[in-house]
Amino acid sequence: MSNEVLELSFEYSVLSVKFVRDMKKTTCEFELMSQFLRSATSVGANITEAQFPQSKADFVSKMSIARKEANESKYWLRLLVATEIVAKEQVDELLQKIERILKLLNAIIISSRK
Repeated sequence: MSNEVLELSFEYSVLSVKFVRDMKKTTCEFELMSQFLRSATSVGANITEAQFPQSKADFVSKMSIARKEANESKYWLRLLVATEIVAKEQVDELLQKIERILKLLNAIIISSRK
């Protein structure tokens, strides 16, 4: 059985690593890219960890952490564009994926809390 949010988060991590790897960076840009990469890859790591929860509360907690990290990585992408470190076109695919992941995570968290 396919797990859409798990697969999407992995794809997002792969795209994020490739995006950061391909960027030429000054010290400031390196720090921003580093922050983005940590939060971007944390999304999938937390979703993966939630696949074997100790309890329902643990599952909701891990998925909530993944949602927080997704929101943070979206912030870093927006900041990179706003500061003209990257062009919006360079992050469009990442932004689309993270929006889809956020929608799925919200739905999963809401349904799990019921």
